[in-house]
Amino acid sequence: MTSLSTQVHVHCVGHPAYSQSFPCAPSTAEIGRRVLRDVLGIWRLDNLDDVTERATLIVTELVANAARHTSCQEIRLMVRRPSATRLRVGVQDRAPARLPTLGQADDDDESGRGLVLIDAVADRWGYDLHGSGRRPWGKEVWAEIRITGEA
Repeated sequence: MTSLSTQVHVHCVGHPAYSQSFPCAPSTAEIGRRVLRDVLGIWRLDNLDDVTERATLIVTELVANAARHTSCQEIRLMVRRPSATRLRVGVQDRAPARLPTLGQADDDDESGRGLVLIDAVADRWGYDLHGSGRRPWGKEVWAEIRITGEA
């Protein structure tokens, strides 16, 4: 039995996707990792340890960044398979003016390495603005992992 709090709907067409809203708080990272593992299990990707480890690190860092750098009350975790060989993990918030930048943390800094870690474990990452071009209402910061091996 999965711990997903909402029912997963299976569609006969398109690519699998799951999303759920959570409080924008550091503690959401733990919930997000659990949800991600459940989704990977449903998609029968949970036997791919490398994918699971990389994706859970990405969830942790994306949630931490949203909690730290936005004043949003809520975020949306999104897990998708845009193709048979790719997994996309994203966090959507309502702070389109706070765009992610790949920074440089000093050795003694306690933070500032989130996107550096994501850049190291993801095959690619970026962000998409949501809403009209002149007045976006939010953004999704995402990272993709290539899926190799048998699922």
